[in-house]
Amino acid sequence: MDDDELIAAVARRDDVALRELFQRHAPWLAGRLRGVLPAAEVEDVLQETFLAVWRGAGGYRPGSAGGWLWGIARRQAALWLRRRGPAELLLPALAADGQDHGDPAEAALSRAELARAVSALGPEGGAARETWRLMYVEDKPVAEVAELMGVSAGTVKSRAHRARRLMRAALRHRAPARQGGGR
Repeated sequence: MDDDELIAAVARRDDVALRELFQRHAPWLAGRLRGVLPAAEVEDVLQETFLAVWRGAGGYRPGSAGGWLWGIARRQAALWLRRRGPAELLLPALAADGQDHGDPAEAALSRAELARAVSALGPEGGAARETWRLMYVEDKPVAEVAELMGVSAGTVKSRAHRARRLMRAALRHRAPARQGGGR
């Protein structure tokens, strides 16, 4: 069975089809989710994703099963992040950056630096900040961001390039202090 047929079977409440869909897609979904969630939470979000697949399979329109599944996983990850708040999002990113943030003061400083870098994009809801949020926080493709913002794909790419440049410049200001001296 191909993925479209499996999803149709899931819509008919075939739990064997759901297991097959899970076996095919859970590994790559988990890999993508690890980029936005703490590793310990990926399994729970995957379970919520496939529960949502079970509930929503009747609304699936055949064509791009992988895209549909990733959309559901992305929404489940966003729900998890909203429930936990910004601190839950920032702390795993800080822990993954290779720096020792055992000192709460250092962790607070890093969070403040990240907040400053985001604020360098301009006011919340502004073009650069909204482009950054949609593309890099919500992981939406350029075409979807263009449609949501009512601009061309080229404009989205230009705004994303500018946002990356602004954030890099804002984060770079402290980089030399962290690189000093060898161990």
